[in-house]
Amino acid sequence: MSERQPVEVVIVGGGTAGWMAAAGLAGILKPEICRVRLIESDEIGIVGVGEATLPQMRDFNSAIGVVESEMMRRTNATFKLGIEFVDWGWQGSRYIHPFGVHGETIGGVGFQHRWLRAAQHGREWDVGEFSYAIAAARANAFDFPSSDPGAIDSTYNYAYHLDASLYARFLRDFAETRGVVRTEGKIVSVQRDGERGGIASVTMESGKVITGDLFLDCSGFRGLLINQLDAPFEDWTKWLPCDRAFAVPCELGGDFTPYTRSTAREAGWQWRIPLQHRIGNGYVFASAFIDPDRAAETLLANLDGAAQTEPRMLRFAAGRRMNSWSHNCIAVGLASGFLEPLESTSIYLIQIAIQNLIKLFPQAEIDPALPAEYNRLMDLEYSVIRDFLILHYRANTRDDGELWRHCRDMEVPDSLTEKIALFRHSGHIEQTKIGLFSPPSWLSVLLGQGVRPERYHPMADAMPLDVQLAGMEKLHTRIAARVAKMPSHAEAVADFCPSEAGRALRGAA
Repeated sequence: MSERQPVEVVIVGGGTAGWMAAAGLAGILKPEICRVRLIESDEIGIVGVGEATLPQMRDFNSAIGVVESEMMRRTNATFKLGIEFVDWGWQGSRYIHPFGVHGETIGGVGFQHRWLRAAQHGREWDVGEFSYAIAAARANAFDFPSSDPGAIDSTYNYAYHLDASLYARFLRDFAETRGVVRTEGKIVSVQRDGERGGIASVTMESGKVITGDLFLDCSGFRGLLINQLDAPFEDWTKWLPCDRAFAVPCELGGDFTPYTRSTAREAGWQWRIPLQHRIGNGYVFASAFIDPDRAAETLLANLDGAAQTEPRMLRFAAGRRMNSWSHNCIAVGLASGFLEPLESTSIYLIQIAIQNLIKLFPQAEIDPALPAEYNRLMDLEYSVIRDFLILHYRANTRDDGELWRHCRDMEVPDSLTEKIALFRHSGHIEQTKIGLFSPPSWLSVLLGQGVRPERYHPMADAMPLDVQLAGMEKLHTRIAARVAKMPSHAEAVADFCPSEAGRALRGAA
């Protein structure tokens, strides 16, 4: 048997997608398994709308050997315990989607059933007060979760707010020290393999021809490689009509929150992401329901500090490639699809694409079963996120904008219709085997936007009511007492990961 030769991987495009792919492959797979080359041009801009992440990113960084404090310092990062949604269900509403659970599951019965039982007997607690992550977020506090599974402060997780362009730069350094070769320049043509149908090579502006066994298309919306192949785009704008976004950074101001804020506006929503040196802001909107000039004015009128640049507009369409892996080419990041950053899923979708590739990593001769399984897994990931995002728009009672009326009345995927109906009928949320969002995430949005179950599970009646209420009161008190002892978010950042830019601002203040 001949010795296996390393797979020659060519990544087209840098940015977060390209350098995450390069760092993931170089950090996990040995050089004898694959050799990685990344092609990018400094002249081509990067779409950098994603600065908020999910806890899964910590797993990715840990798996490839990233030192957390160093990464956070170099990216001006802060901590993130969840996302606050303002005015989504109705004007005046406010809730947090936390990175953690609500209450405790006892006897296989989810906490929401005991909460509903208590409410029916006159105890209308705010369900968020039983989430450690929410309580800490509301107090603008942060500390690392306890490793003791019995401790109340072990019931949550955290992610980051960071500068995505600096994260890409950090990963570039990480990847290059592990053998990734970077080629500077523009690609002027793509050559197909006439026999197999995949990508044979790319030709640079300099005339250099680069061949490879496996090509990763990280070229963003351009889809430089994947558009040459059989990978049609499935448009989801009928369910997710927002197709534009203005982005602008501003000076620090307001609370230094350990959470992202999403505020519903007339024709979309505005994000607020606090970093150590600035606040990232943007207005995601549906151009069919608002003039872009008005959207830009709305964004600039609702900043916590002075704008540092002019707003930059991005155009997009919600949807995904039906075959992200086609022949010997895999689309990663924006080349594979786009779902608006409402739940900070952009970097996660890059991460899960890389993880699935590593799990199914081919030899130079690609077994057709590998792309088939990869595409199945990615289709499930996109579909679960799609439904979760649609829920935010569908479950609203706002009457101040045509977008909200449109979304409330639109037909949605059957998978989402069934999930909402099941929860409304019995308070049950199914745990999916594959996909990002677990029952606590669905619970926070459903209850936060006014979807109330008609009944609770009868097993919630197994415990005497007075015992149940006493237990809930005790849990509520334990959370509040522990949160009161936590350092502030600002103190946690200054102690663990102070960046040069952040230190400079604190010194000037």
